[in-house]
Amino acid sequence: MILTTPNLLTLVRIGTVPLLVVLLLFPGPGPSAAAAAVFFAASITDFLDGYIARNYGSGSTVGKFLDPLADKLVVTAALIMLSGIPRTPRIPAWIVAVLVSREILVTGLRAVAAAEGRVIAAEELGKYKMVLQVMAVQGLLIHYTYFDIDFFAAGLFILWMALVLSIWSGVEYFLTGFRLLAAREQTQPIKRAMM
Repeated sequence: MILTTPNLLTLVRIGTVPLLVVLLLFPGPGPSAAAAAVFFAASITDFLDGYIARNYGSGSTVGKFLDPLADKLVVTAALIMLSGIPRTPRIPAWIVAVLVSREILVTGLRAVAAAEGRVIAAEELGKYKMVLQVMAVQGLLIHYTYFDIDFFAAGLFILWMALVLSIWSGVEYFLTGFRLLAAREQTQPIKRAMM
């Protein structure tokens, strides 16, 4: 069944992307706070859909595809908007380019591996990278100083950590993917010879 509770929560998360984009078109503390609230709500749905899928047996193949896609869409949309909005300070565009490129490359590698009948599972580093990205984006969306906390500076610091983990985990994904695909190539000639 496609319309399970986890899948509906994931679709809601995907639906927050246009709202985030529109809110980030406007400068000022009000729209920033609203965007941060929307992003926080999207993050909560990410936790809830995984929890429900694992604990109530309502996971699905569609969910396995949609959940990571929703995560990437929400985080990527927020980062792209944050690098281009007309307020200062803002995050360097090159950091966003590296993070987005890594996501595209890893997704492409997984698609190639899947076409070859191989599955590249999510690595622990990739999960930590996602947690750091969510924390960073949350701070960057708040942007302003509240309770003597410079949320922009804190978010940017965490984003640097996420950048390092993104590159590191991306390299690990590619090493794993190349090993899996090389092993597949070595078994193919043997199968053909037996036919």
